[in-house]
Amino acid sequence: MRLLVVDDDAVFREELAELLRDDGHEVTTAPSVAKAVELLEHQEMDTVLTDLKMPRHGGLELLRDVRQRWPRTPVVMVTGFATVESALEAMKLGAFDYIRKPFRIEQVRETLALVAQEREFSAPGESARDPVREARNLAASGKYEVLLFDAPAPASGAHLTGALLDPTRPSELVDRTGEFLAAHPTGAVVIAHAEQLLADHRLEEVVGILDRLRTLLVGHGPLRVAFDPHRVGPAAALAMGGAVAAEETHAALEALSNPIRRRALLRLAEAPASFTEILTATELSDSPKLSFHLRKLVDAALLRHDGDRYRLTSRGEAVVRLLRDATFLPPASTAGNLAFPRADGEPGPSARPGGKTR
Repeated sequence: MRLLVVDDDAVFREELAELLRDDGHEVTTAPSVAKAVELLEHQEMDTVLTDLKMPRHGGLELLRDVRQRWPRTPVVMVTGFATVESALEAMKLGAFDYIRKPFRIEQVRETLALVAQEREFSAPGESARDPVREARNLAASGKYEVLLFDAPAPASGAHLTGALLDPTRPSELVDRTGEFLAAHPTGAVVIAHAEQLLADHRLEEVVGILDRLRTLLVGHGPLRVAFDPHRVGPAAALAMGGAVAAEETHAALEALSNPIRRRALLRLAEAPASFTEILTATELSDSPKLSFHLRKLVDAALLRHDGDRYRLTSRGEAVVRLLRDATFLPPASTAGNLAFPRADGEPGPSARPGGKTR
């Protein structure tokens, strides 16, 4: 993975970086929050490991910045000074996990393994489709006027309008869609080659464009986004899928994305369990950390706490079925949004899994 280690202690920072490089990771270091943000503006990172307490600006400030600007980049807090409450507060603000100093390198490896599991879980399982056929089928249904973006611009037909996909100017997708919807209230949009956008722009930019398109299309027709699975990594595929998905899908994916919460859900699918039994099943030794994740599941109405036992709610049972059967939610009907691997994708020059090729 591509890791960014942020710590004002030069000795600790470089020793940790060297250990991680020995494990095969690509590691960049930063002595301050300001330098870390500067690096993130120019480089895609798979994970940020940051000290919680640093002079001037601390890890919480970096966490807030990363969550706002690069929300799909996991942040792991490292601390030798703060209390457990401070570390848990960081997780409430969106940190993926925390590690307390002094630690063994095995603890860092375990945390990075959890990050990797989340990325693997994020790989879409939706079967490949032909985006042009998808657009024609939507048009043929008679329910929608369809705007199909492709390069070169496709031919228009009955209820189907072809438009040029210019990967260097993704904002034109929003502008052109707005104009189309003004003339066609039942408008739907299909994008045939989303990976071309990732070749010229960072993932966060592309996700922002897709989110704006989804918002524009509310009350109109569906948004369908096709990508070449040979050139788009699992994390980018999930990010695009999440950007076009309905709100209830977002909630389910968030609950399922963390591997510790998945382990807890699967254990409770067997039978109601005590806190200690779930602690054993999740392979954790940190009780406050498990309490945090169980609270997230309770707040999401996936679990309930009866006496000394935790048990699944009916919604939790449905999420477990999803967990066992699929890693990507298809739309509930033909009117739903969807991001899917393109059926005609051929192996080609690889784009960076997180976005722009460099």
